[in-house]
Order: sequence, then C-alpha cells, then structure tokens
Amino acid sequence: MQMDSAAVEISDSQIDALETATRDLVGVALRSLQLLHGEVSLPQFRMLIALTDLGPCPSSQVAAALGLGASSITRLADRLEAAGHVSRGRDLRNRSVVTLQLTPSGEQLVNHVVEGRRVELARILAALEPAERVALATGLGHLHTVADEAFPADLQSPLPL
Repeated sequence: MQMDSAAVEISDSQIDALETATRDLVGVALRSLQLLHGEVSLPQFRMLIALTDLGPCPSSQVAAALGLGASSITRLADRLEAAGHVSRGRDLRNRSVVTLQLTPSGEQLVNHVVEGRRVELARILAALEPAERVALATGLGHLHTVADEAFPADLQSPLPL
C-alpha cells in the first residue's frame, strides 16, 4: 500500500500491527468499564470523561465535545445528576445557560476506572523488556503527535472510552 501524499511505502503488516494494537487498547478500555458494575452506561461515562477534561462548563460545550445534541446531553445529565455524579448550575453572566460539573462521586468513579486501566496497562508493559517499553512509548508519542497534526479538530474532544 502506498501513501500518495508522502510517497512512502506502508506495508499491510504495519497497518495490521497498528490495527491489532488498536483492538488491544480498546479491549483495555472496555474491560476497565466493567469496574463500574453497570452503575453508568458507556454514553454516561463518556460525559463524565468530558467533564473531567472540560471542568465546569455550559452543557452546550459538553454537547459539542461529544458530538451530541442538546437533548441527548440533557437526558444524560438527568441520569447522572440523579445518581449523584453530576451537578447542574447556571452561568452567572447568563442565567439561561445551564452548566454541568462533576461531583466528588463522579470524580471518584472516573478515577476508579482510570486507575483500573493504569493497573492493566502496567501489567501488560511489565511483560516487555525495558528497551521495548522505551521504544513503544517513544513510538506512541510520535504516533499521537502525527495523528494530532493530521486530525486536530477530531482529537480535541474527549475520547469516547
């Protein structure tokens, strides 16, 4: 397979390796959600992650970050507020603007999942030789930089998992 823009030869085995790594990392993310024991759904968790990244903000900003409509955000916020993970407020400059923020319970939930992921990732990395870990971290850092340059608008929103 050849990339026209850079005239660089990319092999199918290189793409296959990245596709396999993608599936592996998505698997880590999905397994970490099992730590929630059904307390929140995947869309609800996405909102919690968005609020972790954004901090207290207008609900319209959360909707934009997640690529969802206002009504979807309202429904998600209703459920998360009822569960005690999100609180609503008003913008002091414009009382018609509804703001959202994580509660300590929401923060704890996100931290629990993130810590679970970190434990699993550490377990996986421990199976590699130190030089392999360094090379992997360096390569993934470069991959992120290139992906961020190629698709900056797409990568500014919070990750779905």
